[in-house]
Amino acid sequence: MVQILDESGVIAIPAWVRDIDSFRRWSDSDDFPQDRPVWWLKGQVWIDMSREQIFTHTLVKTKISMRLSLVAEEEDLGLYLGDGVLLSNFAANISGNPDGTFLSQATLDSDRIRLLEGSRGGFTEIQGSPDMVLEVVSNSSVEKDYDQLRVAYWEAGIREYWLVDARKEPLRFDILRHTRRGYVATPKQDGWIKSAVFGKSFKLTQRTDKRGHPEFILSVR
Repeated sequence: MVQILDESGVIAIPAWVRDIDSFRRWSDSDDFPQDRPVWWLKGQVWIDMSREQIFTHTLVKTKISMRLSLVAEEEDLGLYLGDGVLLSNFAANISGNPDGTFLSQATLDSDRIRLLEGSRGGFTEIQGSPDMVLEVVSNSSVEKDYDQLRVAYWEAGIREYWLVDARKEPLRFDILRHTRRGYVATPKQDGWIKSAVFGKSFKLTQRTDKRGHPEFILSVR
């Protein structure tokens, strides 16, 4: 058993966690850490030991998730889910929690994904290839989000990878579209980016609130 110590206590990785299947079993157990992002990334367990930054991480993904959830519901496009849902893809050899996940109506009706129940009942895992995933970069996730997941999500056949980095101004917002040779950033027009998955264009902007803190707006047209 491997043990990792941080300010919140000890996180123990059982010795029997050796592949994606054993990682998934661990993630459904009482011993799995619920207060830290934990991933199976191509043969290794990745744990984010840092706390989320309130504005440049938590607020960003909250604002994006609120808007995309509303768009999906109003247009009857499918199901948008914020972070907390386990996504597993065996072809890419990954299992973890994206900052956001979207499943179109067509995908929900297809064999591209399976919704799996947890040991305590209720659906807790998406297995397969959703249409879109979101990652918001933090200081501790730069390599994972920019490099490792960019490759893995492409190998998983995910149509769009939304990548946001708001740690400094100007913020970075890309919609990476799946091509035969990898992900390619969708061109911007005056800051607007067209999403083929949602059939709409989006612009993510930053401003300062009355207390001097950053706030973020995801516009849609």
